[in-house]
Amino acid sequence: MKKLITICTLLVALSAAARADIWKWVDPLGNTHFVDTVRPIYTWVDELGKLHYADHPEHENAVSVQLVWHSTGSLVETEGGDEESAASGYAYPGETAEQRAERKRAEAYYCERATEIYESYLHAPQLYKTNEKGEREYLSKADAAKTIAETRAKKDELCK
Repeated sequence: MKKLITICTLLVALSAAARADIWKWVDPLGNTHFVDTVRPIYTWVDELGKLHYADHPEHENAVSVQLVWHSTGSLVETEGGDEESAASGYAYPGETAEQRAERKRAEAYYCERATEIYESYLHAPQLYKTNEKGEREYLSKADAAKTIAETRAKKDELCK
């Protein structure tokens, strides 16, 4: 009997934890997001028009979003999807705020670096590679165009 009461108590506690207040906010691009926390959220659009958001103001243009109470329930019910897709709009499943901030910093760094490389290729008078002897081997126009296209694809992948 004692086990049954303990199991029932645990089930009630778990079902109560699954239901919470759902808050919504709208990003600068007009997209609506839903969260089940009232932790601060900061958002900004970078120079390339890419939207960013984080728990801390990581950019000089970051602004705090206004959370508006939406309903009581769960993110799954609110967004009409499975738990993983509900969480992916704000964080990866199981990702802490610190891990998310570190991931966002790394993504921004790699995007910025890929953009710098791509732009340097565009503005270079002629592209070259260095051989084993340390000498420059200039690329043909076709090889240079292929390298620029590959670099742009990589930049677009990193800056999505």
